[in-house]
Amino acid sequence: MQGRAESLRAEKLGKLLVSYSLPAIIATSAASLYNITDRIFIGQGVGPLAISGLALTFPLMNITAAFGAMVGVGASAMVSIRLGQHDRKGATQILGNAVMLNIILGIVIGALAFIFLEPILFALGASKETFPFAKEYMQIILLGNVFTHLYLGMNNIMRASGYPSKAMVTTLITVVVNLILDPLFIFVFKWGIQGAAIATVLSQIAGMITTVIHFAKSKSFVHFLPGYMKLKKVIINGIISIGMSNFLMLITGSVVISLINLNLGRYGGDLAVGAFGIIYSIANLAGMVVVGLNQGMQPIVGYNFGARNTDRVIKAFKLTVFAATAVTSVMFLFAEMLPGLIARAFTRSPELISLTISGMRLFLLVFPIVGFQMVTSSFFQSIGKARISIFLSLTRQVLFLIPALLILPRLIGLPGVWLAGSVSDFISSLVTFIVLRWQLGKLRKNAGIT
Repeated sequence: MQGRAESLRAEKLGKLLVSYSLPAIIATSAASLYNITDRIFIGQGVGPLAISGLALTFPLMNITAAFGAMVGVGASAMVSIRLGQHDRKGATQILGNAVMLNIILGIVIGALAFIFLEPILFALGASKETFPFAKEYMQIILLGNVFTHLYLGMNNIMRASGYPSKAMVTTLITVVVNLILDPLFIFVFKWGIQGAAIATVLSQIAGMITTVIHFAKSKSFVHFLPGYMKLKKVIINGIISIGMSNFLMLITGSVVISLINLNLGRYGGDLAVGAFGIIYSIANLAGMVVVGLNQGMQPIVGYNFGARNTDRVIKAFKLTVFAATAVTSVMFLFAEMLPGLIARAFTRSPELISLTISGMRLFLLVFPIVGFQMVTSSFFQSIGKARISIFLSLTRQVLFLIPALLILPRLIGLPGVWLAGSVSDFISSLVTFIVLRWQLGKLRKNAGIT
């Protein structure tokens, strides 16, 4: 661990960001790819309405994932800062508290969502045609909710505690398991959309087992120790405070996706909802690459912030912004130039293909600047400035996007639904730039950097 700490302090930033981000990028993008593959199998093996039913589950899945993300991201950021302060005991206590929180929240949230699943899905815009698909899928996903929370939470801490390659391998294990089981359950066993859900849960269980094995070994620098699982208020408050940005981002994202689905159902019908499911999957692939960059940046920035090496913190942030902008720009060009090729991979329905092509071009109109906004929000989270991170997350998801979704569709119909995302991305990026300049000025001044 001392060697890893020394590299975080002194290694060239470009090389360091690649070494920490590449495993995370492979892991997050691979996970996104298996979600895409999931939808391709469902679209080709079950039908276009099944894609629409799956799209309706996105808000609920985000809500259940929000609690796990809050714990995982908050705990991993705290672990990085503690290790930068050479506080191994504190990092171990955070690990134990994160595990207990994930167990409690995973069971409680999963059970509540399962009990009220039917009214939730209809409130999210399910029709008589799409409801059976959404219900069958989510019932199984919710039964495995606690395993998903544990896997994601511990995998984040594994990465933050100096094992990015292991974290990558763990995620790849889930991907491989899912890719093997998906076609087997859907096409061979004929289990339909339930087969896709079962494959997803089993893959998450495989990932959870891998992370448990890692932290059970005493040779892991941060590992399970007796007496360190007891919940402590100060640690819980720290985890929740830092992780609140991700929590609110996912919760508000659920509200936004619900509004999108409701508007799409009103102005375009069930297949328009399915088109959004395809578009969301593609946009999420680029977003997950940026998340991987953020995960690679987080231990670098967190450690150096804890060590009060401000110049290195700022340089690492700028490098990550450049890389993220390149990623979102490439996805923008691909989606604008080849939308039909993307749509036909998911479905053979001409109407669904047409809706996907027109929606994708409008929805991703300003996508190149999204990378900058995502990295900046994560940057403030990594240095413990939770309130700023929360504010920046809310500007994109609430302050601008929700009003746009309420106004634009009434003015121009279906195109207004697609354009709302682009309008929000543009305005929120301007606000993010202003806040960033202000905060970087304060960081430089406090560190005596001109």
